[in-house]
Amino acid sequence: MLLGSIDSGGRRLTCAVADEHQQIIKKALYLTTDPAATFKHIVAFFSPYQEELAALGVASFGPIDIDPQSPTFGYITTTPKVGWKNVNFVGELKKHFNLPIYWTTGVNASVYGEYLNLKDQLHHGSLVYFTLGTGVGAGAIQNGNFIGGVGAPEMGHVFVKRHPDDRTFTGICPYHGDCLEGLVGGPTFQARLGIRGEDVDDTDHVWDILAYYVAQASIQATTILRPEKIIFGGSVARPQLIKKVREQFERMFNHYMEVGEIEDYIIHPSVPRNESATRGNFALAAELLK
Repeated sequence: MLLGSIDSGGRRLTCAVADEHQQIIKKALYLTTDPAATFKHIVAFFSPYQEELAALGVASFGPIDIDPQSPTFGYITTTPKVGWKNVNFVGELKKHFNLPIYWTTGVNASVYGEYLNLKDQLHHGSLVYFTLGTGVGAGAIQNGNFIGGVGAPEMGHVFVKRHPDDRTFTGICPYHGDCLEGLVGGPTFQARLGIRGEDVDDTDHVWDILAYYVAQASIQATTILRPEKIIFGGSVARPQLIKKVREQFERMFNHYMEVGEIEDYIIHPSVPRNESATRGNFALAAELLK
């Protein structure tokens, strides 16, 4: 028996196959381009394993429809990513693979992978995982279960107080302008500075501005969800940013509630090799077989 994982991010797609012990057998990384090319990569990757593949865990950038009773269940819905609005992701997979599919957001899969890795350190099974990349989103677990009502949380589209040195930047979110994603997502470097994020020096003042916004998101998550840890992954979540986020969090929150040592509360992912979502996907796929 084999398990499959698809982690579809805004820029990159990771496909992986694992054995029954959820140990990776093969993994491949592709660019998330247009839907036709992306599904072609997926089908080509998993086809050699089709006879043994028992279930798939699929995590996608959003927003997505996760309500099984909805006529658009399995769809990527109102995403700002060009070409991907109203794409029936699960339906396309079902054309090629007749097996159970667990469908969720990338951040839900990531927070679940982190939960499995950290659960021996947790007392209440409560975590929040933010991804800071091309898009910004968060998944949350309480008592070992995902939070969410009619759909998955969209915590990247909350609003934050503007930094005094950033008042003229209008933001890049096509829906909200200066929501959290519109202010700290990867493409904001190009919009603000005219260069890609990977070319921005660690000493640039822009990191202070981003930390100001991310710290506010951390405060919102803390006051609303009371997690035991907040985890930041994604290409924007460089070590120097997270260091500044911790400093801004402590300054702005002013020890209003006890969160423990800040270095143990606001952290980087514990699952190595950027595989939090992949580990979560394997476990969620395995759940479908019980």
